[in-house]
Amino acid sequence: MGSKREYKITVKNFFRHLHTVNKHRFKVFCLCVKAGEFWRGLVHDLSKYSPVEFWEGVKYFQGNYSPIRNCKIENGYSEAWLHHKGRNKHHYEYWFDYATEDTTPIIPYKYFVEMICDSLAAGMIYQGKNWNDEYQLTYWLKTREKARINPKMDKLLTRIYTDVAKRGVDKVLDKKYLKEVYTRFTK
Repeated sequence: MGSKREYKITVKNFFRHLHTVNKHRFKVFCLCVKAGEFWRGLVHDLSKYSPVEFWEGVKYFQGNYSPIRNCKIENGYSEAWLHHKGRNKHHYEYWFDYATEDTTPIIPYKYFVEMICDSLAAGMIYQGKNWNDEYQLTYWLKTREKARINPKMDKLLTRIYTDVAKRGVDKVLDKKYLKEVYTRFTK
């Protein structure tokens, strides 16, 4: 029987978490600029600096994946995640509403682009040198069954991540290409 890990806020984790958040936001910004969504990149994940998100991130920080995972394992939920997904429209969870007729609407284009840039950047930051063009497709295919997302958006994300795997990030994060594929899949 394994021992339970003790999580606590430390000065070291404060700076490590802050560095990871800043590095992630900068990578998303660069990818969003490449994709033609400068503003979405600039304002991406500002809520991560709010006390509820930031301090939980410091407490559960370990560096290889989101601290939210450790918090959910320990507590069964994450206040940071509940706060984050409710304020950031680039998460498909933001758009799910069980009390509406269309529980999973089509996500508007600008947030869809930010979502792609966010997921690619997260993989790049957490995987470091181990990241490759196939990473996000593999990750998406493992996790998509649990996603409460519009079927058209599911197919669109699968197509984009497949294209990244085949053609690379630079070729896929082209504004004209993204708009064309988004329009084709969401009609």
